[in-house]
Amino acid sequence: MPKLYSETYGSGKPITLVHGWAMHSGIWRDFAQSLAEHYQVTCIDLPAHGRSDRLDQFNLENVSDALINALPETPSCWLGWSLGATIVLDIAHRYPERVNSLILVAGNPLFVGSEHWAGVKSSVLDNFATSLTADCQATLLRFLALQVNGLPNSKQLLKELKAAVMECPPPDNDSLQGGLEILKHTDLRAVLAQLNIPVSVILGDKDTLVPVAVGQQMQQLLTQLELTILNGAGHVAFLSHAQQLQTLICRLMDNHATR
Repeated sequence: MPKLYSETYGSGKPITLVHGWAMHSGIWRDFAQSLAEHYQVTCIDLPAHGRSDRLDQFNLENVSDALINALPETPSCWLGWSLGATIVLDIAHRYPERVNSLILVAGNPLFVGSEHWAGVKSSVLDNFATSLTADCQATLLRFLALQVNGLPNSKQLLKELKAAVMECPPPDNDSLQGGLEILKHTDLRAVLAQLNIPVSVILGDKDTLVPVAVGQQMQQLLTQLELTILNGAGHVAFLSHAQQLQTLICRLMDNHATR
């Protein structure tokens, strides 16, 4: 198993944060440290991302296995953002003893949209896959811009996002392509429908990658799912709406403790 890099702050009920495609845990270090005033917060770099070793084959099963093997066996709330939401859903399905609740931020069980499911167009992911080989850095910068597109303070948010991401070298091309393959082909709707732990979904109404319409569709799959829409938020609510998101997570964590 590859050695994965993680940082843990605070004490109390454990919550594990799993970042999205092409990112690393440094993007939400400030947010995590603030959240750690209430809980024990662990941020982990996906394989090949940030300071973690790479996998020979970057696929969903291998990534989930690597995270589980890298972290303590204590059951935790797992918070997944974007691609991270897909990963924590898989972990909840395959390692239920390690997960006591889920929080999905700007994530869903099926990333690609269709006639009957709200999601991003498959062509968007195809274009990223093609352009990665031609110019990796330009492609990643375009992806960062997409995450803040349409927000009133998009320039400042993009500056913050770039600064955090550039703290570490980008993942290798095979790992980036593997992440896109996960987003393009993974369908965990049946997994979500069968979960019997508290599941909360937090979406931004300005998100151009994960449309808010998918929230109601997720509730149809899992009626007890708790859905929150953040007004004015895009794909990076932990930057644009940090205090609001932290307050919401604290409420969810405390509610989960009483169930």
